[in-house]
Amino acid sequence: MTLYHLLERIVNDNDIHAKWLNTLSYMENAGARKISACEHPSEVNLIQLKHAAEEHRHAYYLKKQILKITSSNCENYRKEYLLAHAFTRQYLHSLDIKTCKYLQQKFSLTKEQLRYAAYLFVTYAIEVRADELYPVYQEVLTKYGSKVMVKSIILEEEGHLEEMIHQLDEFCEEWKIHAEHILKIENELHQQWINSISEEILKTEHA
Repeated sequence: MTLYHLLERIVNDNDIHAKWLNTLSYMENAGARKISACEHPSEVNLIQLKHAAEEHRHAYYLKKQILKITSSNCENYRKEYLLAHAFTRQYLHSLDIKTCKYLQQKFSLTKEQLRYAAYLFVTYAIEVRADELYPVYQEVLTKYGSKVMVKSIILEEEGHLEEMIHQLDEFCEEWKIHAEHILKIENELHQQWINSISEEILKTEHA
């Protein structure tokens, strides 16, 4: 099932759509927390602060969108309120761990340097993914006249991607070579996540 067709099924079922929004909210929140956890005790820059703040706001915004389609809002991030909860919870953590292992092999970094490098490459990979996912989601929302909108998130995620590229340029001249490897890791995790959501929705439809 393509992402577009999966999102069509999601958008046309309010209960599933609410869980989808809550799942995206969880992932945005997890991303914000990961950014904050990677901060240096004293040398945190303006872009990191801005990025963490905006990811937290996206989590809040997506959560609020749920009320546009159902009164039974997903009150928290417990597994019954998430799609593919196991993969959703593992996604970012798995990407972070696999990225750290790769960077340790390629660079000689201190613990703090590794944390920052992982922040750069993991966030870059997530922003590339967001740059693909949110526009397709908005296309489906528009097609079916949904009250839910993610246009504001799309604009900010595009800005985040540009900021990550700028920071990676400063980190390493050959960052694109390493980023390609991280993108492959992320793509595999993303496909597992999408497949798990698809299977869960098909089970719901045939129940």
